[in-house]
Amino acid sequence: MGEVVVFAVIASSALVVGAVIGVVRPPSQRITAVLLGFASGALISAMAFELFQGAVVSGGPWRAGVALLIGATTFVVVDVWLTRRTERRQESGATIGFALVTLDGVPENLALGVSLIEAGSLPLLIAIFASNLPEAIVGARKMDESGLEKGRVVGIWVVAAVLLAVAVIVGFAALDRLDEVTLAWPLGFAGGAVLASLADTLMPEAYQEGGPTVAYATALGFLLSFLLSSV
Repeated sequence: MGEVVVFAVIASSALVVGAVIGVVRPPSQRITAVLLGFASGALISAMAFELFQGAVVSGGPWRAGVALLIGATTFVVVDVWLTRRTERRQESGATIGFALVTLDGVPENLALGVSLIEAGSLPLLIAIFASNLPEAIVGARKMDESGLEKGRVVGIWVVAAVLLAVAVIVGFAALDRLDEVTLAWPLGFAGGAVLASLADTLMPEAYQEGGPTVAYATALGFLLSFLLSSV
């Protein structure tokens, strides 16, 4: 459990660091886009080789495939519902930012907790940290530009960091005693949710501002994560 807590704190601390950067000295949109692209590539590799491959080994390709589709479907349904709800109620930028980062972050952090059942997943930890950092920078910058006090902006992201750290611990504690075949379901589900969040959030944000540079950064992120998985 000690290792799980350490992983949870490291992964979620990127939200606080990113929020501080976003309100104090935000980088250019192009640099942020490059960071998002790098994180996307790293998460794709980590999802494939740390989560989905583990699901296939544990429960076979069909069980893993069904779990992946269920995870992706669940994320899309919740994301559409949340987006429509916030648009209909015209929520403040702070509320929307908090809700969306939590929605995007929960699958990744639950996946990290699940991956720790068998062994510490360093590639997945690095990928999640790399994705949380630019997301927090972008979100905090938008909140700051909307007129929210800087202290309140950082406070919102601290709360999000705590929630996502808890998600890592819950992912581990709730599924720690599952047998190998059953474990394929949460591994595949987490992989599908992470993949859907990438396609829905990280990659569109990255390519909106970055252009060809982002494509190269995505390839570098994938390569680094793959090499770490191969060690």
